[in-house]
Amino acid sequence: MVALALDIGQVRVGIAVSDRSGKIAMPLRVMPAAEVLGLARPFRMLVEDHEPDVIVCGRPQTLAGEDGAQAERVMEQGRSVAEKLGLPVVFVDERLSSREAKRILREEGMAEKQMRGKVDMVAASLFLQTWLDAREQEDTHEER
Repeated sequence: MVALALDIGQVRVGIAVSDRSGKIAMPLRVMPAAEVLGLARPFRMLVEDHEPDVIVCGRPQTLAGEDGAQAERVMEQGRSVAEKLGLPVVFVDERLSSREAKRILREEGMAEKQMRGKVDMVAASLFLQTWLDAREQEDTHEER
């Protein structure tokens, strides 16, 4: 099972993908939001290359766990992309994923300017990994 994660922003979309086993999330790339939301050729080619079974979208929430100001827009856009691709969509809490992504990139020695294009795809890989781990735990729990 391959999952394609989208961290949908107003300007950019961070994209991550899981391996075929559905166990490991990897940052893939960042694309302009208009290309992803409009299913432009570069995004369609990326989807064809990875053949995902599910779209996993970050759901912006407040620290209290409520939908943030951007949640409705992001969820509508995520549903639209998934529907056009004929794939199911799952929304996952993305709280603090960007902050954690910046921390990771800083540890790798990157300056703020160098991070700009990478934070979104690393954030997508972080919330995708959390989702994959939760599914793995559910599967393990069900087998008992």
